[in-house]
Amino acid sequence: MVSYKWIVLSNTTLGALLASLDGTIVLISLPVIFKGVGVGPFLPANFPILLWLLLGYGVVTATLLVTCGRLSDMWGRTRMYNMGFAIFSTGSLFLFLEPYSGTTGAWALVGFRLIQAVGASFLFANSAALLTDALPPDERGKAMGINMIAFIGGSLVGLVVGGVLAAIPTLHLGPIVLPTWRIIFLVSVPIGVIGTVWAYARLKEISTRAAHQRIDYVGNVTFAAGLTLVLVAVTYGLLPYGSSPTGWGNPWVLAGLAAGLGLLALFLVVESRVRDPMFRLNLFRVRAFAAGNVTALLGSIARGGMMLLLVVWFQGIWLPLHGYAFSQVPLWAGILMMPMIAGFLTAGPISGWLSDRHGPRLLATVGMGIASLTFFLLALLPLNFAYWEMGALLYVQGCGMGMFAAPNSAAVMNSVPAENRGAAAGMLATLQNTGQQLSMALFFTIVIVGLSSGLSGSVTSVLAGAGIGPPDSSILSGLVASNPTGALFGAFLGENPMSGLIDAAMANPHWVNTGLPANWQSTLEAPHFFASAIGAAFHNALAEAFLFAGVVTGVGALVSALRGERYIHSETRATAVPAAANTHDGVGGATGAPAISARR
Repeated sequence: MVSYKWIVLSNTTLGALLASLDGTIVLISLPVIFKGVGVGPFLPANFPILLWLLLGYGVVTATLLVTCGRLSDMWGRTRMYNMGFAIFSTGSLFLFLEPYSGTTGAWALVGFRLIQAVGASFLFANSAALLTDALPPDERGKAMGINMIAFIGGSLVGLVVGGVLAAIPTLHLGPIVLPTWRIIFLVSVPIGVIGTVWAYARLKEISTRAAHQRIDYVGNVTFAAGLTLVLVAVTYGLLPYGSSPTGWGNPWVLAGLAAGLGLLALFLVVESRVRDPMFRLNLFRVRAFAAGNVTALLGSIARGGMMLLLVVWFQGIWLPLHGYAFSQVPLWAGILMMPMIAGFLTAGPISGWLSDRHGPRLLATVGMGIASLTFFLLALLPLNFAYWEMGALLYVQGCGMGMFAAPNSAAVMNSVPAENRGAAAGMLATLQNTGQQLSMALFFTIVIVGLSSGLSGSVTSVLAGAGIGPPDSSILSGLVASNPTGALFGAFLGENPMSGLIDAAMANPHWVNTGLPANWQSTLEAPHFFASAIGAAFHNALAEAFLFAGVVTGVGALVSALRGERYIHSETRATAVPAAANTHDGVGGATGAPAISARR
């Protein structure tokens, strides 16, 4: 008979794979999805839809994770995990069956993605806690490694699967013909149904419930509202405002940030005073818990936007420069990201196994250091790099991520009392998801600002090389440079935005009667033209983003090195020692229970 711990590991691994795969399969398939529902991705009015399809999933999960973890501690982790699988599968089915088209259909997809995110919140908040409940301390690192492989590997495999599906015009199932964008959402439906049935049939409740505790309503409301306002404001800060390429001067964005930060400050005050807080601030007295969470946050801030920028680099610049048609770039971008999967698969299981025996500090710190080094090396790559250079760096980056992820997660979960594992897992996942959302906003902002300052000159230079001089070059370069956000999203979506810009150029009085010369139009619509036009400005901005990520990850490595000795919270209260004896890196239970520690 299969041991229960392997049932838990296999089911949570499937959940992690599903939730992460579904995020990136949409990421790389957005051009097909927009075409499928009949929405133009380059129209400024549709940028909010694009942003919410990109970032809305992460906003919801980041907001709900702590609440989901706390509720799971109170009502049962298995029960809430199973419910999360069911909600996620329902959202997936709604996305597949979505009946509308146009703007209504696009916003409906956003809404159903948010339903998926609610289910994913319960999956993310409970996976690590269920593993910690089911496995002994000396096997948790290995289990976390396998789980993390599924999560990170799923996000990378999603790029490949999305690219493959994006290249398939339709799928014929007997008399049923499915368009590509529905196939993309169909992928998660059977997996979700299988996972849901399996979870309800085989998982059982073995956790210690904190049934005596009360729901922290004020804390839940202030945290959810505050974090939502901050993340939504950050998201809308990426949109142009007036003559500015970004929206950081928009009064509504500034007001949202101020109100959100104010509510989060109030949340911290509330959590320090209520009897049963949702966010266990006293857990941060445990050095292993605090260092693990801070390091995870810094790593997410550094790495969260990296994948997005690499996809932009491949789809919008490198592949078109090498003669690939825009219709082919999603598939090839996914394939070219594969070395990162290989690196993670190489280092993830080994680091988890080694951390069970030798502790997490060295492995997690070296992993963070490797990630920091690869960011600095990525900043040095030329725009039109030799692929072996990029592939080698992606592999090393994957190894660094794999070395860090499992030991760090196991260290965090080992450091807390059993009744607080759901809350601890939710707090760790919240910081990681929040870091990822902030990372995307920061990276996009750095690149957009860099494009706005250098795009006009680079476009003019490329036009001159094509034999197009003033005043025609000034008009065309102005159309490109006036919307750096559209240029960036054009590169990201793997679509040739020059067609839309040419249509806009036809409205210029200079060409109303004569029209754009035919040879110019063919030159402008060539796959390599747009990549060459934005390439120089994009590369300078990209280097700045990678340097920023390298510094942040380097700080994360330093924090990891200071995490202290290996700390495992005992499973047995009978051997408790007074909390006062461990105040430097120990913490009492939820209601002042003694701290229990074991060092190896």
